[in-house]
Amino acid sequence: MFLKEFEVRWNDIDANGHLGNSAYTNFMSHTRMAFLMELGLGLGVLVKNKIGPVVFYEHMYYFKEVFLGKPIRVSLEVKGMSEDGCFFEFHHNFYDSNGKNVAHCEMMGAWISLESRQLIPLSKELLQRFKQVDKPEGFRVLTKDDTRKFAKRPNDL
Repeated sequence: MFLKEFEVRWNDIDANGHLGNSAYTNFMSHTRMAFLMELGLGLGVLVKNKIGPVVFYEHMYYFKEVFLGKPIRVSLEVKGMSEDGCFFEFHHNFYDSNGKNVAHCEMMGAWISLESRQLIPLSKELLQRFKQVDKPEGFRVLTKDDTRKFAKRPNDL
């Protein structure tokens, strides 16, 4: 499990005086990029390979409020990946300064070619880096169908 700590800043707080939902999203995004950098997939490698990560969805579950002045830790686990590495599922947990789990997120995404703007599998070299990551309990091999289970377009107006 990958873990990153953040300071809850003044601009992370919403009108209710607690951590706003956009701050959770920003902390998760930062955690994902730090995780990718640790795997050797920093911005330079992504640019060289002409790929970028895209988010299909993030499902948040909030358990307890988070307030200004205390650090928050965000975890990342790779809960699923397609055989070719194109699709991935990450789970995040948020922990307060006492280690209490205060929120959970299930996120699914994919890799996109920055040239064709189409979904693309990872190269063998980059896929190998992901294969070295510990697989948590419940890890699953994803297919395209897994990425569409929640997708329902509204009727055209």
